[in-house]
Amino acid sequence: MESNPSPVEMFFLPFVGGGHQIPMIDIARIFASHGAKSTIITTPKHALSFQKSIDRDQKSGRPISIHILELPDNVDIADTDMSAGPFTDTSMLREPFLNLLHESRPDCIVHDVFHRWSGDAIDGAGIPRITFSGNACFPKCVQENMRRFKPHEKVSSDLEPFVVPGLPDRIELTRSQLAPFERNPREDDYLRRSVQQSFGVVVNSFYELEPAYAELLQKEMGNKAWLVGPVSLCNRNIEDKAERGQKTAMDQQSILSWLDSKEPNSVLYISFGSLARLSHEQLLEIAYGLEASNHQFIWVVGKTLKSTEEEEENVFLGGFEDRLRESGKGLIIRGWAPQLLILEHNAVGGFVTHCGWNSTLEGVSCGVPMITWPITAEQFTNEKLITDVLKIGVKVGSMEWSSFKDPPLGATVGRDKVETAVKRLMAEGEEAAEFRRRAKELGEKAKRAVEEGGSSYKNADALIQELISLKRN
Repeated sequence: MESNPSPVEMFFLPFVGGGHQIPMIDIARIFASHGAKSTIITTPKHALSFQKSIDRDQKSGRPISIHILELPDNVDIADTDMSAGPFTDTSMLREPFLNLLHESRPDCIVHDVFHRWSGDAIDGAGIPRITFSGNACFPKCVQENMRRFKPHEKVSSDLEPFVVPGLPDRIELTRSQLAPFERNPREDDYLRRSVQQSFGVVVNSFYELEPAYAELLQKEMGNKAWLVGPVSLCNRNIEDKAERGQKTAMDQQSILSWLDSKEPNSVLYISFGSLARLSHEQLLEIAYGLEASNHQFIWVVGKTLKSTEEEEENVFLGGFEDRLRESGKGLIIRGWAPQLLILEHNAVGGFVTHCGWNSTLEGVSCGVPMITWPITAEQFTNEKLITDVLKIGVKVGSMEWSSFKDPPLGATVGRDKVETAVKRLMAEGEEAAEFRRRAKELGEKAKRAVEEGGSSYKNADALIQELISLKRN
């Protein structure tokens, strides 16, 4: 029997894609650090990517554990390479999950809305549920006002800009930048209803980053939105940071030693996340643009290429990599990279990002200004937050939304635009200095938010108190 029983018991049901699984694991660890008995519900293979961090938390006395759902022999959901897409079918988890709820009834379940069966299943069991969707307050507010006012239906072409009404800032988009669920909100009705019928939402963000949009979301949710981020900051030791996600493709010490040899703010970090697929032609344009910019960089090519192995092997023909080795100006990582360790290094002065929310917030948390290159999901909306609201980055010029499931679009951004954006962000002038100043300030606010007494710290405590009250009543 526990000498100090936890005030509440919480289950966490993360999605199987890295962009959603990684922050949900961090959220579970945060609530455990606040005293909630936290259990992560997952599959055998997916548990491998975070087991060591949970083991370390347990050894430090935190009330956290992993429950493995029993699946048929040799069956698991999706790959474990962190690239499972948002429409991955996880319905085979429903029955073993419900079996678990018959045996154990937590006070609350935090579930990812991409498990499309989970809301009804949890409601049927009569357990309070909190939703997690992986994005910030800003895109939620933009999408709600798009649904309400339909400004995209009032323009004559896909490239004609329109203003999203009813927001604290002037936000312009084009139809070409919209996801199908933004063009036709009915496609997203189920997820929206699931959120509205829940006890509330937990958000990987912090109040000081987007105060006006946090308040709008609170109003929309009836004060049932808890901002507890940046959740990546719960990873305080080097092992947690290095092991977050997959095994790194290059020895982390080699990467850090290379960065140690560089001047502060002199290196550009480039990564397009775990889902993006760029064409052979686009990768070449990036390579030529980087080379022309004459700035040092780390480029995570990862799984950004959706083409044949032969193309992947030959993508840098033309002596690009040979010249990199000779000059020492760049590192290319083919596979997973220890992103937190790279971004927090003082040699890194800029981040080319696809504007996925995890990467965006990690860049913010590390005080790094950005070059925005949105591709899919709500990334074009996140770009507006980075460049138009926070003013900590420059746009590379990406204009067309594409699905990660579709063939890559070819070279949509030329080498000249890449070169221009890099030089603008990494320059020594007043504009670049202002980007760095703003980014550093936000990074400091992010760290204060998760410390004791900070806004996100207090929000985690407040949610636990609400659950205690709910339990008593």
